[in-house]
Amino acid sequence: MKKVLYITANAKSEEQSFSLKAGREFIDLYKQNNPQDEITEINLYDIDIPYIDTDVFSGWGKLQSGKSFDELTDNEKKTVGKINQFTDQFIEADKYVFVTPMWNLSIPPKMKAYIDTFVIAGKTFKYTENGPVGLLEGKKAVHIQASGGIYSEGPAKNFEFGNSYIKTVLGFIGVNSVESILIEGTAQSEPGPDAIKAKASERVKEVIKGF
Repeated sequence: MKKVLYITANAKSEEQSFSLKAGREFIDLYKQNNPQDEITEINLYDIDIPYIDTDVFSGWGKLQSGKSFDELTDNEKKTVGKINQFTDQFIEADKYVFVTPMWNLSIPPKMKAYIDTFVIAGKTFKYTENGPVGLLEGKKAVHIQASGGIYSEGPAKNFEFGNSYIKTVLGFIGVNSVESILIEGTAQSEPGPDAIKAKASERVKEVIKGF
């Protein structure tokens, strides 16, 4: 049995979102093909994600100095403890499906906050004399992203910091098998929503085979 995290960051409903519709099709197909696997859905707009703030830094500092978790303040325990829960959950999973819209050339802030809970030195990567090394090798991921324009090619390619960022972060922690499902041009008149959805569905069926 494999553990799969289905992670979404979109304030819209599935009916209103190109990426969430494709994500739902993907995870439903995965369930049909892998009924024995355990799938955990994480809607980042439904949960509280701690930011890395002064309590987190002070808590981490105390732990690194040799103090126990019980010696942290209540606020430090709350934030550091919550981050630890997300980190452990991420490490325990075998596969990941990230679903995001492109907002202002990148990912929603909720997704960035979530990423900050699992890119943790000593847990998902380590520093060596030859530089950082990822610790989560052998895992797979898919990123489904919808954007109003075309960013995979052409003049706007250099402005794409959503899918490229997620792939870079995952590679940094050792997850090098990452497929992308890019749903582009949703704000353009051509080719239109029906054609875009049909193309996305074809890509979903293609990627699911190797996931």
